[in-house]
Amino acid sequence: MLFIDLYNRTKSIKFTVECSQQLALNTCIFGLLYLNGILCSGALRFDRGGAVSDFSYVGGLVNMGTMQEDEGLGFGSSLPVPSVQEIVRNDAKNIPERYIKNLEDRPKSSDNICPVSDDIPIINLSLLAQGDEDERRKLDIACQEWGFFQIINHGADGGLTKMKAAVAEFFDLPLSEKKKYGMATNDVQGYGQGYVVSEDQKLDWNDLLFLITLPPNFRNMKYWPLTLPGFKETIEEYAKEIQRVADEIFANLSLLMGVESYFLKQMHGDAKQGIRMNYYPSCARPDLVLGVSPHSDSSSITLLVQDDEITALQIKHKGAWVPVKPIPNAIVVNIGDVMEAWSNGRYKSIEHRAVTNVEKPRISAAAFVIPGNEVELNPLKTMVDDDGRPRIFKNGVKYIDYLRYTLAKKMEGKLANIEYLKLDN
Repeated sequence: MLFIDLYNRTKSIKFTVECSQQLALNTCIFGLLYLNGILCSGALRFDRGGAVSDFSYVGGLVNMGTMQEDEGLGFGSSLPVPSVQEIVRNDAKNIPERYIKNLEDRPKSSDNICPVSDDIPIINLSLLAQGDEDERRKLDIACQEWGFFQIINHGADGGLTKMKAAVAEFFDLPLSEKKKYGMATNDVQGYGQGYVVSEDQKLDWNDLLFLITLPPNFRNMKYWPLTLPGFKETIEEYAKEIQRVADEIFANLSLLMGVESYFLKQMHGDAKQGIRMNYYPSCARPDLVLGVSPHSDSSSITLLVQDDEITALQIKHKGAWVPVKPIPNAIVVNIGDVMEAWSNGRYKSIEHRAVTNVEKPRISAAAFVIPGNEVELNPLKTMVDDDGRPRIFKNGVKYIDYLRYTLAKKMEGKLANIEYLKLDN
């Protein structure tokens, strides 16, 4: 017998739960539950912070009334659209008009495409963690000249393998099951597609599942497919591992920016980690569509794992699109707009896109490091010098305002977003 004292904004309620198994708080408890002394068979679902989101019993749903409401993250929302995976499953040959990009936006042979480049920086995280000065200088150059690098020797190889398997298993679920985790009208978490802000905009050739993974009290478990064996545990393990990698990068960037090693992590305030799991179906006409439209990320940094066998990610470097050939078990890292602002433009956020292919689907998982809502995107004082490095970014822009600005419109490159943060705009 388990006694739980639950509370929310308005009152405290006691539940007595007799159950065959107990999952962690922020999930569900199944079995026999006593509500105000009445025995019911069903499930008690917990939401953020241990509040009850609903109490299901045989015969229906008890309206909890004063229980914590699901208000979403407050970041914005994305309109519902059809599943691309299902479109391909039902008709693999024809591309719906709404997914066919305008002529100027298509990935065409006349694009300035570089061959797969061996010059893309590769950073050894093990050396960074040991304080290797040469490796730290390589990181500095990578962030200045590319805004992008691949991390090896990070110690998370097993977590990457399990993470990719978990993503594949989710997208293998029937559509009816995946739709149980669909995005709400006031949230960007869940299953669907991001950055859809109008009924007539052109769409990207992908489906996604976006979850807030850290800290645990910000998770909304109604978007987590808890019926999928091992999914929750895999995501939790991966989230911790990827945060460890991010923290090491922040520590080294802090030193490069002339502050103590803890500084950048501390600057994030009440930070969150969000993971976007992507499914890119194969496409009969990859010349007409994009897996993801060109954009830069509104995070501080983004850490990506992708299929080892398919080259689809492209970054824009010196005006040309550079295909990024996957390195097995490497983590792809790109600088986001926040880091460009904090560094006063020393480190550049990278514009990137994803193309599709005829042969096979592709999956990836991007972990975004998200500053707290009230964090200001002011350049660090060490990054501003009125003589050599005058301030080019505004002071006083709160992260939540910038994030809402970016999510309120479709992806359309880097410039439209980063200019919002700059002076004289």
